[in-house]
Amino acid sequence: MGEVISNIIEFYDYLIKRTDHRVRGYPLMQSPIQMTLILIGYVVLVLYVGPRYMASRKPYNLHSIMVIYNFCMVFFNAYIVYEFLMSGWGTTYTWRCDLIDPSSSPQALRMVRAAYMFYFSKYIELLDTVFFVLRKKHSQVTFLHIFHHSFMPWSWWWGITLTPEGGMGSFHAMVNATVHVIMYTYYGLSAAGPRFQKFLWWKKYMTAIQLTQFIVVSVHISQYYFMEKCDYQVPIFIHLIWIYGMFFFVLFSNFWIQAYVKGKRLPVSNEEKAKQNGFTNGEVVVVANGKSLENGSVHYSNGFAQNGKVKEV
Repeated sequence: MGEVISNIIEFYDYLIKRTDHRVRGYPLMQSPIQMTLILIGYVVLVLYVGPRYMASRKPYNLHSIMVIYNFCMVFFNAYIVYEFLMSGWGTTYTWRCDLIDPSSSPQALRMVRAAYMFYFSKYIELLDTVFFVLRKKHSQVTFLHIFHHSFMPWSWWWGITLTPEGGMGSFHAMVNATVHVIMYTYYGLSAAGPRFQKFLWWKKYMTAIQLTQFIVVSVHISQYYFMEKCDYQVPIFIHLIWIYGMFFFVLFSNFWIQAYVKGKRLPVSNEEKAKQNGFTNGEVVVVANGKSLENGSVHYSNGFAQNGKVKEV
């Protein structure tokens, strides 16, 4: 037992020494313990603490907060994409065998900063699940959602620790940030209220965009296996990115099949809708396009009725 502990301590010391000096000063980069505890706390909060806290409470009205949050994430991710482009992908990179730049040149440091911002954004995104829990949207807190949100920052800590200027290994981060610009734009418009529902006809294609992301990332990183020579300094990350892309492609494909081929994302029943939205003493009618006419009034699926009147939640 003592030998096992000694080996763990030795590996930990090696890891700390191996951490790239250019990221040691950034928050959450001093040790894997901090980020691991945060992510464990996230899982416990959204799977156990949150649902129990909300069990006897009505859903919180968070529309204003969510509009601000989502559009802030749009701008933040757009800035991350811009920084990735300006620090290599839109300037000096070949989009093929682009190597890690270990120097402290202005461009290399800019890429380090872009990579760190992407990494840090994954912690902000944990609020997505918190909002689901507080609004009692329990159907949205799926295995895919939890795994994706917890695994991404955990895996990226190791990447940014060992290869913060990732060369071709940073391509998937730029693509992911681009997808998040689109995704949070959708979420922001959705949270803004019924008057924006007509602009959200492309909801189904959000999953298609995600699937396209994993295809593009996998195709790009697969070049490594067909090049005559590519001296990428940390090839283990090449393999992990390829595995990651294919793994999530399978998960999101299964979600697409379940949701849109087998039709399991049809509107919930009136009774269930009433329970989710804190409905009492009224009638709720929901149809596939998210709204219906009830006694001459428009009822949207993101609202609830009480005493026959429509309210937003």
